[in-house]
Amino acid sequence: MLRGLALFVACMLLVTTVRALAARGGGDGGAAYTGTAVVKELTSLRSTLDRTSGELELMELELGRARALLDFSSRYQVPSDLVALIYDTALREGLDPDLAFRLIKVESDFNPRATSSAQAIGLAQVQLRTARFYEPGITLKRLSDPATNLRIGFRYLHDLMETYQRDLRLALLAYNRGPAKVNQLLGGGEEPGNGYASSVLSPSASRRR
Repeated sequence: MLRGLALFVACMLLVTTVRALAARGGGDGGAAYTGTAVVKELTSLRSTLDRTSGELELMELELGRARALLDFSSRYQVPSDLVALIYDTALREGLDPDLAFRLIKVESDFNPRATSSAQAIGLAQVQLRTARFYEPGITLKRLSDPATNLRIGFRYLHDLMETYQRDLRLALLAYNRGPAKVNQLLGGGEEPGNGYASSVLSPSASRRR
């Protein structure tokens, strides 16, 4: 729809410019119309079209983001500010937002104060030793901050996906069990699966609570 509007605006500007050039060139008693003026008119038109196109593309991106946030907020029954934080952080860290929401649903059920018996904390259930690999000296208080917790957790999963050559199942298992454990099991010819990856990727992970 927005691109159609941009095309309509472009056509109208082009028609207006052509008519103006024709009127100038066909005036009685006037000086001959030069090519320099035509170039200036067309250059101005191109600049206007580029600016209009850029504004419309930005509107499309903002509209797409708004629709996605509304969908995730409705799907998981999560406040809009937390939805926006998860969505934007996932994109910045190179994760598919849908995967990010599934991960957080399984890890903490969107509770920023969640803790585990393995001392993993926060929305993404990150252990302090893992966090200090990315931010040396980080404290538990700092790691409890939702924005920090999500950024480190998502970056960690992204790095695991690169390590396991985009094998999402293995990357998720390493996120849950630790890469050392997964590698040990794989090296011994054992299956590292424990049901975690299936939980994240199953349809139930994207349903309302």
